[in-house]
Amino acid sequence: MRLLPRRLRYGEEATLVEHLEELRQRIFVCLGALVVGFAVTYGIHRHLLHWLNRYLPQHVGKPITLGVAEPFLTVMKISLWGALLLALPVILWQLWAFLAPAIETGTERRIRLFVAFASALLLSGVVFGYFVALPAAVHYLTNYDKQVFDIQIRASEYYSFVTMVLIAMAIVFELPVFVLALVRLGILSTRQLRRNRRTGYFIVAAIAVALPGVDPVTTVIEILPLWFLFELSIWLSVLAERRAAAAVQASGATGS
Repeated sequence: MRLLPRRLRYGEEATLVEHLEELRQRIFVCLGALVVGFAVTYGIHRHLLHWLNRYLPQHVGKPITLGVAEPFLTVMKISLWGALLLALPVILWQLWAFLAPAIETGTERRIRLFVAFASALLLSGVVFGYFVALPAAVHYLTNYDKQVFDIQIRASEYYSFVTMVLIAMAIVFELPVFVLALVRLGILSTRQLRRNRRTGYFIVAAIAVALPGVDPVTTVIEILPLWFLFELSIWLSVLAERRAAAAVQASGATGS
């Protein structure tokens, strides 16, 4: 009995029933990965909560709960987010394996590199958010007029804020992927990007302001890497255009 669905080769024909059966099997694999991930994250949920509470100042103490079910629901929410993060590689691989038979071999290699680059940026964004953006934002917000307020942190709201910051930084770090995709599709060109660099910086800053974040510290921390990533996107686009032009010239020389 096959435990994992068989991946079809490029151009291999299959009936609609076979495609639906493959899709069903891959969905079950994704759900299984989520269940395993949830079992792992729930088993270490106290360590996860400790890591997330790491940047709370001493005068605040541990987050408080105000409802009977809030501790349980908070733990379930954190465990589910952790399970999704652990299962994400499996989910993306199953999605890729389902769509790959429709993609030519040469294009498939480029997409693999593109997906690997996007995954690395996503992970970098989460790491940057946890070690840089989150401590700065928590320190600023929990010390704001602390002489006036009796600052207490509600658990559900605090962990929602932490999740929001990490997701926002993950989105921020995907900027080169979006820019490269627009260049690849012909919507943008490197000439336009370099000519309108100042406009691009303004648009990027506006995006950072629109991203989740209720304080100026988080917004500034989102703007700075966005500007760097935007500049990186321009030069990566230049490199991609040059490689594409070189490939066209090589194919033309081979054809002649």
